[in-house]
Amino acid sequence: MKQAVPLFISEISPAKYRGGLNICFQLLITIGILIANIVNYYTSEIKTYGWRYSLGGAAVPAIILLVGSFIIVETPASLIERGKKEKGLKALKKIRGVDDVEKEFEEIIRATEFANQIKHPYRELLKRPNRPPMICGSLIHILQQFTGINVIMFYAPVLFQTMGFGSSASLLSAVITGTVNSLSTLIAIFTVDKSGRRKLLMLGALIMVIAQCVIGGILLKYLKSTNTVPNGIAILVVVLICAFVNGFAWSWGPLGWLISSEIFPLEIRNAGYFFSVATNMLCTFIIAQAFLSMLCSMRAHIFFFFAAFLVTANVFVMTMLPETKGIPIDEMAERAWKQHWFWKTFYHAADHHDTEKAKQQQEKGSDQ
Repeated sequence: MKQAVPLFISEISPAKYRGGLNICFQLLITIGILIANIVNYYTSEIKTYGWRYSLGGAAVPAIILLVGSFIIVETPASLIERGKKEKGLKALKKIRGVDDVEKEFEEIIRATEFANQIKHPYRELLKRPNRPPMICGSLIHILQQFTGINVIMFYAPVLFQTMGFGSSASLLSAVITGTVNSLSTLIAIFTVDKSGRRKLLMLGALIMVIAQCVIGGILLKYLKSTNTVPNGIAILVVVLICAFVNGFAWSWGPLGWLISSEIFPLEIRNAGYFFSVATNMLCTFIIAQAFLSMLCSMRAHIFFFFAAFLVTANVFVMTMLPETKGIPIDEMAERAWKQHWFWKTFYHAADHHDTEKAKQQQEKGSDQ
């Protein structure tokens, strides 16, 4: 799902609405998680058979997904790339809702013809012109996982227990943070194509840094002296946790998937996005394995550890990540990467190499 759906949405969406439509995927995921948490919360009250209802209920969305996979259309780029131009044109007209799609159709044909010449897309990732999107696509997923969302989600049940919610604290905290997560994702849907990706990422990171540092300071004080958190302070920390989840839900949460799905050219899009997703999964695994050991040794300082990564993430966005708002995917290299103060050097060197190679071929031809 994480591999195929964002790419699918990015390919079929008009450039000016691509961000919001892509984040709808993330919104539906958060709603699904929230529904699952609500179901778990209420089925936990059912003795003996509650867990069976909870587990069996997961089959419902799976069946809906299976039925939907037979109905959904293929993307025009995918059809054209496999030589089905008529079906690709028909699909493009259906998606756009108009018959006048010749210009976009010709652009897709040109892109797919070049893409079909690439026999080893994973090798192409290492070539100089493809390094900027590969580096940025991977880094944004690394930094997304090191925002500290895991430590926030871990501490939420502990604080709810401190506030007297007992054994239901874990499920209740999941419902509350899940609700905040779902509602906050709506902010990204309505602002990402107006404000741009970079502004949301920087503002979201700023909110998360403040929340992490304040939470870390509070827990450092109380866990050091009494090992307990007063009820009033616990409520404040829960509010800060919700603020952190809010900042994550409309910035680094959905935008990591959006940006990495739209920055790669067609010829390496699948390979590049797969590499980004694999990086995300690897970082998730690393944090899951190291988190408990870090928590036991660092305790409240772990909040400051992840806050440092958020500062790094903001510096990365401000200096290294180009704005992709409103740019058609097939024009991303020309209008985003080649305009960036640093990444443009990767393209100028490659263009110079291609020019010299073409001259040498012409000279050989004239000598013959």
